[in-house]
Amino acid sequence: MIELTSRQLEIIDLVGKYAPITGERIAELLGISRPTIRSDLAVLVMLRHIDAKPKVGYFLGKAALEVDSPFKHIEAMKVKDVMGIPVVLRETVTVSDAVVTLFLENVGSLMIVNQLGALVGIVSRKDLLKVTLGQASANTMPVSLVMTRHPNIVKVNPEDSVLEAARKMIHHQVDGLPVVKPAADLDHEEVVGRITKTTMTKLLLDVALGT
Repeated sequence: MIELTSRQLEIIDLVGKYAPITGERIAELLGISRPTIRSDLAVLVMLRHIDAKPKVGYFLGKAALEVDSPFKHIEAMKVKDVMGIPVVLRETVTVSDAVVTLFLENVGSLMIVNQLGALVGIVSRKDLLKVTLGQASANTMPVSLVMTRHPNIVKVNPEDSVLEAARKMIHHQVDGLPVVKPAADLDHEEVVGRITKTTMTKLLLDVALGT
């Protein structure tokens, strides 16, 4: 990979700020003559850091856009950087309790744990809707009867990448994932967070707006 000079980096910065910009204007902003930067401009065009359009000026090229794109930062982000607080219920609660919690907390799914705090299941809005429609007795049913159990729970850990979490949500067609890590005794996993499609949408919006 060719290392750029400080002047070439300045040129890329100016093109990024003022595109379309002419060579004469770049030289003027740098306080030097146009012929002095001719070779720099040629190198940057060849390396695709900038593009030139006759009678228009210079624009950022593909290489510079790939490096400077704010969305590149998402690749380095981990689940622990964006995960939210999980909403957890014991497996002994009723379907009615789960429905009330779902709406009070305004979430799409609930993490179900046993008496030791180990993750044993997950129940979604769809699961609860399915079991309650047309079944008057469903409200008193234990939530453990309708939840998705191990080993069918799709989950991530805090060190997984955000992109990996997104892939899992799309592949398994789920709206959210529990974030788990081994408990202190290593006999089970405890829930430490959740990541959802809403999380991903907010992340993309924040990056796009530079917030």
